[in-house]
Amino acid sequence: MQLIPTEYRRALRRIDFVLLLASLAIIFYSLIIISSATHVNTPSEERFWYVQRQGIFAMINIAIAVFIMNFDYRGLQQYGKSLYIFNLVMLLAVMLFGHAALGAQRWIQIGFISIQPSEFSKLIMIICLAAVLESRMGRLDTPQDLLPVAAYVGLPFLLVLKQPDLGTSLVFMAIFFGMVIACGINWKLFATIVVMGVAAMPVLWQFLKDYQKMRIMVFLDPNVDPLGSGYHIIQSKIAIGSGMLFGKGLFAGTQSQLNFLPENHTDFIFAVVGEEFGFVGAIILLFLYMLVLWRGMQIARDASDIFGRLLAVGITSMLAFHVLVNVGMTTGIMPVTGIPLPLMSYGISSLTTNILSIAILMNIHLHKQKLLLFS
Repeated sequence: MQLIPTEYRRALRRIDFVLLLASLAIIFYSLIIISSATHVNTPSEERFWYVQRQGIFAMINIAIAVFIMNFDYRGLQQYGKSLYIFNLVMLLAVMLFGHAALGAQRWIQIGFISIQPSEFSKLIMIICLAAVLESRMGRLDTPQDLLPVAAYVGLPFLLVLKQPDLGTSLVFMAIFFGMVIACGINWKLFATIVVMGVAAMPVLWQFLKDYQKMRIMVFLDPNVDPLGSGYHIIQSKIAIGSGMLFGKGLFAGTQSQLNFLPENHTDFIFAVVGEEFGFVGAIILLFLYMLVLWRGMQIARDASDIFGRLLAVGITSMLAFHVLVNVGMTTGIMPVTGIPLPLMSYGISSLTTNILSIAILMNIHLHKQKLLLFS
């Protein structure tokens, strides 16, 4: 007697276990570090709530991910226009009804949960842009070809920038460039855009807010404002450097435990990893991300259709940019932008977006195998 029906066993053999296990390992790693990061400077009841809520929503989203994997991802293509309109309405709602925190209006309160629509808008934008670019594959040769696509991304980009959320706006750009490259943009056109972008930086500088300008100045020299904008990066580098090879041990990091490191369970969680688990712990985490990104690229390469390929490229571009910028800002090689570390930083909206993104990648892989999870 078979305990597991044949169709279930056949489906399980086709799951991308490298992607699945690497993602689950990062989530588990996250719960450990969040528990440590909130160990001393947070009341015990609230600390337990941080870990409990992140864990509960991780399980809820994993259950939703399993449900998503049983549907053909290509059905998303027909909802591109509807999702785009929903995305704009959601971002406009933040401007009208959102509440401000940390100097930005990015959140909407729903019951006891604050959600950040700009996080969800990244995945929605990937789906919408994949639907638009699918019919333009290999046909982005002139500015006239590219301009409508740029305008399509530009509207939600500006709404996010208005909040202001420069970090998420930059993620939109990473998604856009990653997907148009996968779509076969003319390389001369692409090079022209890059050169024009670099040439326009002095003009764009004038439109940045004072705190954004200071972040760039601090990136070049943190000692410009060591007790203000430069404080985060200085403390982060001290934390990572003090961890040395094997770290100070869980719950034993002085920078994170004594509250010298701000935002240690969100944007600067990688610094906690470096301080408490050292170089080895940081490398293990980066290796897990490398596996996720590697599988994302492989899934994009092997996708059975153009829409799936573009979806996989967009998701992988988003995750790669998040890892690059977050790790870069905590180590001092990137400006501080407030971009969370995927599946690692505390935050329900970010966690949900990333788990659903991984689910879509796995769905594309399963469809390439001609088998859905429970079919």
